[in-house]
Amino acid sequence: MTAPVVTVRVPAKVNVQLAVGPLRRDGFHDLANVFLAVGLYDEVTVTPLASGMGDPTADSLRLTVEGPDAEHVPLDASNLAARAAIALAGRHGIAPDVHIHIAKDIPVAGGMAGGSADAAGALLACDTLWGIGSTREELLAICAELGSDVPFSLVGGAALGRGRGEILTPLEVGGTFHWVFALADGGLSTPAVYAECDRLRADTRPLSSPGGPPVPEAAAAPALLEALRTGDPIALASALTNDLQPAALSLRPSLAATLHTGTQAGALASLVSGSGPTCAFLAKDAESATSLAAALTASGTCRAARVTSAPARGATVL
Repeated sequence: MTAPVVTVRVPAKVNVQLAVGPLRRDGFHDLANVFLAVGLYDEVTVTPLASGMGDPTADSLRLTVEGPDAEHVPLDASNLAARAAIALAGRHGIAPDVHIHIAKDIPVAGGMAGGSADAAGALLACDTLWGIGSTREELLAICAELGSDVPFSLVGGAALGRGRGEILTPLEVGGTFHWVFALADGGLSTPAVYAECDRLRADTRPLSSPGGPPVPEAAAAPALLEALRTGDPIALASALTNDLQPAALSLRPSLAATLHTGTQAGALASLVSGSGPTCAFLAKDAESATSLAAALTASGTCRAARVTSAPARGATVL
């Protein structure tokens, strides 16, 4: 072991564009997913069990979680952070005898990739703890096996995700963007939202043509990429899109009131974050974001509102 304790900080994300292409044979969709890392973070701390944090004779990892909605995070091998540690250990013939502790601040099941962030954090923390020294490409390959959003959680900043979101191209960001995130009660299942997206699309097809019209291929919007590059919040606001938003609103109609409240309170743009149910609002500046958060909180259309900015760094050893 090269260190007794390693802590990694990992950011949440917002999808400033989520274009969903046709359903693939493997059950996934081809995406054009423009990720932007935002300054809400989880911290993942990894300690060898033999260090006194657990039973020195234990032969499996231990997982603990603290923070908002921690009770909704699984503590077994289905947790992505646990799976990340097990995957890395398996590649290098190491027993995953570690205690993973997650201090959560990213909303749970909120469409902001909190679970994916924890996986990236655990992967980097274990790689550092065990002194493996994996290359970024090696870590990204494991991330892609774990989930579509995990690679971006490792990289951070801004990136275009293709395939099912795991094939990343870094994007230039020319300034700071100010965001408010309105948190909803409960979560939304990402598979359920994609299934509802497919259902809604099928319902809009003419009865005379049940096989069409075809769903267009997903592509990044040039105007959105240019708005990121120049750091122009007005231009970015006009280009924000999320193909999953109609499905999220269908499953959780109350989100429409949250989006309307934020727009009326002065947001440059509003959209559901990823598969929801968190709603994201782009603000003109930091002062506007603070006022917007106050209006959302007072409206009673969300359980809390968080102010932050973007872009943020990816997984970082503290």
